[in-house]
Amino acid sequence: MKPLSIARVRSALVVAPHADDETIGAYGLIRALTGRGARVTVAVVTDGAGSHPNSIRWRRPRLVAARRRETLEAMHRIGVPAGRVVFLGLPDGALPALAVPLRRTLARLVRRHRELDLLIGPARDDDHPDHRAIAQGLPQTGARRLEYLVWPNRQSASAAATHWLRLGGLAAAKRGAIGRYRTQTGTITDDPGGFTMSRQERARFARPVELFRDRRV
Repeated sequence: MKPLSIARVRSALVVAPHADDETIGAYGLIRALTGRGARVTVAVVTDGAGSHPNSIRWRRPRLVAARRRETLEAMHRIGVPAGRVVFLGLPDGALPALAVPLRRTLARLVRRHRELDLLIGPARDDDHPDHRAIAQGLPQTGARRLEYLVWPNRQSASAAATHWLRLGGLAAAKRGAIGRYRTQTGTITDDPGGFTMSRQERARFARPVELFRDRRV
């Protein structure tokens, strides 16, 4: 495994299946890129409404709007302005059944970034079906492609990372950023079957090193 070099990156696109995956998977990398003056765009693919489908207080429009605000705030803090955060709005949890429209949507997204140097997306062996569908649906480009793993595969061992990025003092900022995704960390209490990050998951997500896999491997 090697340290990740971004010295030549001028334009990067980060693709997140859900609002918070961009922070979990690539917070430090995004900050490193914006700190060097690179142009970073973040695209959130799903609407995020599937995290608490049975909440009465957090109906779909409120939940979707809140999740978008959480991402916008997190990205603003590390140098990505609202105009460079794109919400594609596909249905949360349904991407494997939407393979063709998903591929078309992702192809249009990538075509809008013709001078792309770096494409960052979810791992092809992530345990979450939406993550895998996006990894499979992203088009081939001339840009370098990196994968980040959010949910380790429970059926088999995930492939090893090829590159690491040490966060240093940014690790505490990442931990705080994850905690500010309040819709995912305990604010919603009226849907017992809804998703809430456990303390162990939050600790793992905020580890002091981000790991990536070169897609060519």
